[in-house]
Amino acid sequence: MVIKSIDTRTVVAKFALNGKNVHPEAVKLIINSGVDVDRVVDYACRKCNGSFIITPEDISDVLKELSSGREEKKVFDTGLKDTPKEEVESKGQISILKDVTGKSTCRGTVEDFVAYFNSRYEKLYSILKPRVKAIPIGSLGRIKMEEVEVIGFADNVRELDSSKAMFELEDKTGRVRVYAEGKVKEQVMELFGDEVIGVAGRLRGRSIIADRIIFPDVPISNGNRKRRDFLMVFISDVHFGSNTFLKEEWSRFVKWLNGESENEKLNELAHSVKYIFVAGDLTDGVGIYPDQEKELEILDIYQQYEFAAEQFDLIREDIKIILSPGNHDAVRQAEPQPALPKEFSSLFPKNVIHVGNPAYVDVEGIKVLLYHGRSLDDIISRVPRLSYERPHEAVMELLKRRHLAPLYGERSPIAPEKEDYLVIDDVPDVIHSGHVHTYGTGFYRGVFVINSSTWQSQTEFQKKVNLNPVPGNVAVYQPGGNVYRLKFYSG
Repeated sequence: MVIKSIDTRTVVAKFALNGKNVHPEAVKLIINSGVDVDRVVDYACRKCNGSFIITPEDISDVLKELSSGREEKKVFDTGLKDTPKEEVESKGQISILKDVTGKSTCRGTVEDFVAYFNSRYEKLYSILKPRVKAIPIGSLGRIKMEEVEVIGFADNVRELDSSKAMFELEDKTGRVRVYAEGKVKEQVMELFGDEVIGVAGRLRGRSIIADRIIFPDVPISNGNRKRRDFLMVFISDVHFGSNTFLKEEWSRFVKWLNGESENEKLNELAHSVKYIFVAGDLTDGVGIYPDQEKELEILDIYQQYEFAAEQFDLIREDIKIILSPGNHDAVRQAEPQPALPKEFSSLFPKNVIHVGNPAYVDVEGIKVLLYHGRSLDDIISRVPRLSYERPHEAVMELLKRRHLAPLYGERSPIAPEKEDYLVIDDVPDVIHSGHVHTYGTGFYRGVFVINSSTWQSQTEFQKKVNLNPVPGNVAVYQPGGNVYRLKFYSG
């Protein structure tokens, strides 16, 4: 079992993942200092919490404190109980801010689909409106303006030649063709369709030559950086019931949570774990794909959940477990998914809180967005620069588009609720997903992004599509503090 800090390629990227910019001279100071880069970046980001740009002066102070041993000690070294009270905000409260459970009114009628897309448009329009001086598309033919800005659904994206692309933009008043070249063309070719964006450009007849594509995106911020005195653990895709479920690795994970590890430092870390977030696919399910029964150890769905409940009952009861479903769980396949029905949820111990997928949960002032992540398959297959090896970067694209499943009608089935629960209208402090069975973490504009790994070894289906899972990796996060990666799998 290994603890590993966030893996980044450059000093600049390391700061960017923490929502910080860094002065070039400050980068030189770090490189020439000979001090461990991760140590410098971590301490600088904590010490300069209110700063957006890390200056050479900041780094000089950090290096002096590190060399003299006057730095704030890491959670892992000292235990969280030593955190000064004035740095801690602990209210012991959990609130479910948004969840479709018990609120679904979808019947699949034409009226439902109209209401759904109107909700998506209006929510994203309200996010873009402060940044785009939009005029109705239907009025473009009547105005005498050269520079225009519009907001609408992107559709029919296509490459015209190596230097030019075209797409159509539609709002409630009309539709217009938009042409793009150069860097703007590169952005256009990554549009998914059915997403709401802004366009700034030059009006040419009945078309627009795009100068800028404006995504809804989350604002740049330092996030909710106030230090808390507890740790959050993020897991997903346990797949209880599968014959590839990693029993020994899961057992080591549970022992660690209960402070029964052979490593005393790890036990100190475990004592401060207060919350576990599970982002779906708790069980392997039954009948999810053809011939699945050949890969099941537990063939009955009820018995799979009984076994899952027994395993969660082994975890010490003072830890709160927030459990969201996925596409292998016993709920409807279409998103948003409600929480597990009572016949299954009632099996679990009282410290398990059942929520839907997606769900916004407020934990002591930290807003966590749980989403299983089924749409990541669509995103990664559509954008060549994304990969399963770095799944958190695909999650960042969802934040950029402010929607958890921007492609409608692809592999992610969506229920046409009257409200689009998949719009990221409230910016979270943490977004947690899974589904793709690979691991990645990072910071995007102040939001902590986790795609947690699996507790299942490679399946026959994954072998066929050449997907190599990264099982038994666990992200542990102290809000406002450190991120740890624990590895329980050594295969």
